Amino acid sequence: MSEQANSEAMHARHIKARAAAWLERRHFWDWGAEDQAALDAWRAESPAHEVAYLRMEAAWDRTERLTILRSAEAEAPPPRKKTRWSSRIAIGLAIAAMLVASGTYYVTRPVEKTYATALGGRQIVRLADGTSIELNTDTVLRTEMSDHARRVFLERGEAYFQIKHDAARPFTATAGDQTVTDVGTKFVMRRGNGKLEVSVVEGRVQFDAEAGHRLLAQGDVAIATADKLSVAKQPEQRLTNALGWRHGVLVFDHTTLADAAAEINRYNRAKLIVADQAAARLTIDGTFPTTNIAAFTEAAEEVFRLRVEKQGDETVVSR
Repeated sequence: MSEQANSEAMHARHIKARAAAWLERRHFWDWGAEDQAALDAWRAESPAHEVAYLRMEAAWDRTERLTILRSAEAEAPPPRKKTRWSSRIAIGLAIAAMLVASGTYYVTRPVEKTYATALGGRQIVRLADGTSIELNTDTVLRTEMSDHARRVFLERGEAYFQIKHDAARPFTATAGDQTVTDVGTKFVMRRGNGKLEVSVVEGRVQFDAEAGHRLLAQGDVAIATADKLSVAKQPEQRLTNALGWRHGVLVFDHTTLADAAAEINRYNRAKLIVADQAAARLTIDGTFPTTNIAAFTEAAEEVFRLRVEKQGDETVVSR
């Protein structure tokens, strides 16, 4: 458990212990207006205090009701009036049960972390199990790690996964309603524009989407929308080119200027605009830095004799 999670657990147990002490004092010791005022003040200090006290009180009430019900069902002579000590034992058991249960929850609950990259940024996340996740531009990823499972949630963007397989702790990556389950592999997930694209670089993954379920093997690229799932086999070199962003470059292979501009715009606040259809249909090959629009427009200008104009934060390319 991380230091932060451990600190939170200790703080929560301290609050529950205080709530238990207040409840015991109220039931078994002389209780006056000053005591009530002090309890009210403690409960008002924090919502966590109020919730802890109410839960302790509910546990005590359940203990009382169970005692009454069991006495009635027994059809035996009325039991002797509970002594103070028997009541204290009952409430002590109820409080102990709550404290143990809550402590168990805090010890075993998943440890959650969120990672995010800025526009044009990249980050490598290394998990304790040896798994590596590389985040591309403008990506948000949340992890939940426990003793029994490893789960990540791709909120947006793109990530490259190199999974350390562990049959006892399955690894799942979820994006919206689609889930990828590792079968020992390296894969890419890209989420945006209403679709999820999963590319298997090595090994296999189980891909579960609303539109269908498929076991994907190396070279498979699956694209899922809300109502459709398509899978196509891609050459190894194309998958390698698509991962150029891991080295700060974009690799275009017979790519239209329209598609190239859309890809470049994922990495830059200043945008590249292809102004007319004739220019948009031209295709280009080459490797370009992700955050250097000028390098791309200079090549396009030289090869296609295009017009390039700066208009504020936009670079406009046209015939």
